[in-house]
Amino acid sequence: MHEFEALSQRIRKKIIDIPSRRVRIANLVDTPQEKDLKKRPTCDGFGRVRHFERATDDRWPQNPLPMDPACKALGLPRTDLMTAHVFQCAGCNSHCWYCFVPPELLNANPDRSAWFTASEMLDLYLAQPDPPKMIDLSGGEPGLVPEWVVWMMRELQGRRLDSSVYLWSDDNLTCSYFWTALTDKDRELLCSYCNYGKVTCLKGFSEESFAFNTSLDSSLFQGQIHNLRQHLALGLDLYVYVTLTAPSISHVKNTLRWFVDLLQDLDPNLPLRTVPLLIRNYTPTKARLTSARMLAFENQYIAAECWIEELSRRYSAAARGMSIADVPLEARGRS
Repeated sequence: MHEFEALSQRIRKKIIDIPSRRVRIANLVDTPQEKDLKKRPTCDGFGRVRHFERATDDRWPQNPLPMDPACKALGLPRTDLMTAHVFQCAGCNSHCWYCFVPPELLNANPDRSAWFTASEMLDLYLAQPDPPKMIDLSGGEPGLVPEWVVWMMRELQGRRLDSSVYLWSDDNLTCSYFWTALTDKDRELLCSYCNYGKVTCLKGFSEESFAFNTSLDSSLFQGQIHNLRQHLALGLDLYVYVTLTAPSISHVKNTLRWFVDLLQDLDPNLPLRTVPLLIRNYTPTKARLTSARMLAFENQYIAAECWIEELSRRYSAAARGMSIADVPLEARGRS
């Protein structure tokens, strides 16, 4: 644990410049990640347009994120496809084997990244022809630099774009900078900002699958759950991704039942705000594949079937058919 915390701190120092309010942003040009993009990188290589699609695979549950929260916030009709402009911070503290980002964009390499303020990022975003109505702050691991979201919010407010642009960010919940680096005023802004949603990503559905996916100590899985509980109590518009890749499916039904129990202990409706994230074989992933990881691609489909079965057992069809953005959370704002 101490080694992981030290690693997180070292990476954080490399990708945030607090006095100048800058974040180190990855340049995607001429990288393995660029090969998987539908369109060439934008913003001189420091941005990209991502196409979010509700239907991901015939064998996989639909993914309504972030379309449903964005459409609700912006007053738009339901859609099955939505684009967002993505900026990726250039560092991460957990190198998952299935990550679609290559290592050179995750280690704060100054040759593959550059410093940007929120103002400079917005200048690049607005210089595009017909920019998407959503900005996605991704990575890397944005949880290492939670100030980034706050700075972007204040810049959007200053330009009077906060009511017309939806802001989305992700967090792998493995570090506590959201609590130690932000002020109470910062967190109040995050909770009160009307056009913002945050998705947290659980890197497995058990300690075993977490360790398999991240190569980190399995105890950090419970750290993710602890941090998720704290986020729920704060009152954010919060959603959850979970990866269902695992080295074995011998006890998957019982393990998924235990995992859904765990989510419901955090909030009775949290499973309805949780989306299994389909793992695909991207270009950067291919060099990391082993026989166990190849098998995990198929294991996730079996786990997804158990997930659907478990939710069907616990919730009515009406509850399961509700827009994810309308699912109430009892724990929100409960400190």
